[in-house]
Amino acid sequence: MSAHGGFSQTWEGSKNLSPFLLPGLSMRRPGASVGFSAPDEAPGFALYDNGFLKAGVSGRLRGPRQQSSWGELHGVHDIDWTVEAGGFAEFWTFQKLRARAELRHGFLGHHGAIAEIYLDWVEKHGAWTFSIGPRLTIGDQAYMNKLFGVTWKDALGNGSVPPYVAAWGMKSFGAMAAVKYDWSQDWSTTAFLRYNRLVGSAAASPLVTNLGSANQWMLGLSVSYSFYVDMF
Repeated sequence: MSAHGGFSQTWEGSKNLSPFLLPGLSMRRPGASVGFSAPDEAPGFALYDNGFLKAGVSGRLRGPRQQSSWGELHGVHDIDWTVEAGGFAEFWTFQKLRARAELRHGFLGHHGAIAEIYLDWVEKHGAWTFSIGPRLTIGDQAYMNKLFGVTWKDALGNGSVPPYVAAWGMKSFGAMAAVKYDWSQDWSTTAFLRYNRLVGSAAASPLVTNLGSANQWMLGLSVSYSFYVDMF
C-alpha cells in the first residue's frame, strides 16, 4: 500500500497546479519480489508473471472536476469521482527497459475507455532506483468529450468558451522521471516528476486554449509499505 502526495493540474487542461493526496494499493503473490513500478501507473494485481511478462487487473480512482471549485469553469459541466477499471500487460524488452500498457473503462464520473502506454529505463544501484521514460495516453470519444467537450449549455453558462465536440484519439504524450529509495524490504520513498503535452482534440478544446494550458505537470512524493497476505 502507498500514499501519493504532491502537485498536479487542478483539472485536466488547467493552467494551475493544486495539491493532491491519494492512496494506492497493489498486490503480489507470497514469495514474489517487489519488482519495479512507476509512481504514475495504475495500481494492479498480476494474474500471470513469469519474470519477463506480467499481466493482470488494474484500476485507478480519479478526483472530481467541479465548477464551484474553480472560477474559470463557471457554467461548465461537473465530472464526479471516477473509478477506472481494466487490465495491464508489461514486459522487459531488455534487462533495464520495461514496456507497459493499460486499458481501463470509466464508471460514475465518465464512461469512456482509456489506453496508457509506459516505457521506462530502470537503473538500480543498491537501495536507489532511478527510472525515466516516455508516456502516451489515448481516449475514446466518450472519455475525450466528457473531459474536453463543451455543450451549448456550458458555453452559455461560462461565456468564455464556444461549444465543442472532442473526438477520440491521442490525448497526450510526455515523460516521467522518478527516484526511489528503499529504507528496508518493506518501506520505500519515491520522488517523481511527470510532464504531459495535450495534443489533438484535447489540445484544441476551448477549455484548454481559452481557460487552461496544453502543458500539464505532476510532481510529488510517495511512501510505500509492502506486506504479505497469504490468501492464494
